[in-house]
Amino acid sequence: MLRITDQIALEEWELTEQFVRSSGPGGQNVNKVSTAVELRFEAERSPSLPDAVKRRLRRLAGRRWTKEGAVVIFVEETRSQARNREIARERLADLVQAATVVPKTRRPTRPTKGSVERRIKAKKVRGEVKAGRGRVEE
Repeated sequence: MLRITDQIALEEWELTEQFVRSSGPGGQNVNKVSTAVELRFEAERSPSLPDAVKRRLRRLAGRRWTKEGAVVIFVEETRSQARNREIARERLADLVQAATVVPKTRRPTRPTKGSVERRIKAKKVRGEVKAGRGRVEE
C-alpha cells in the first residue's frame, strides 16, 4: 500500500510495474539487466481517489496521463532497479499529493479610485506631450 494522505492510500493492485532495459551508462550491465521501471497507476478507475482529485491529477500529470486514464511514470536514473522503483513510487506519491491541494479561488478585485485617477492623469499628460509635437509654423 502506498499512503498519500490520511484519507488516500493506493492499493498494490492499482499499481503495475514493468521493468525494461535502460539507456545510458552502465557498460555491459545495460545490455543484460532491466533496471528502468515503468510505473502505471490506473487513476481513472481508482476507488481511492475522489473525483475532484482525479480531475486535478489529470491536469497535473500532463503527457504522463494516457487515453485510458492511467498515469505512467518512467524512471531510469540509477543503475539499481530497486532505487528506480523507489523513485517512481515517490514521484507518483508527490504527484497525487499535489493533486489533493485545492487551488485557492480567485476573487476579482477592482482598482482603487486613486489608482484610476492617477492612470487617467498620466494618460492626459502623455497626450499633451504628444500633442505638442508636430510641424513648427513660422
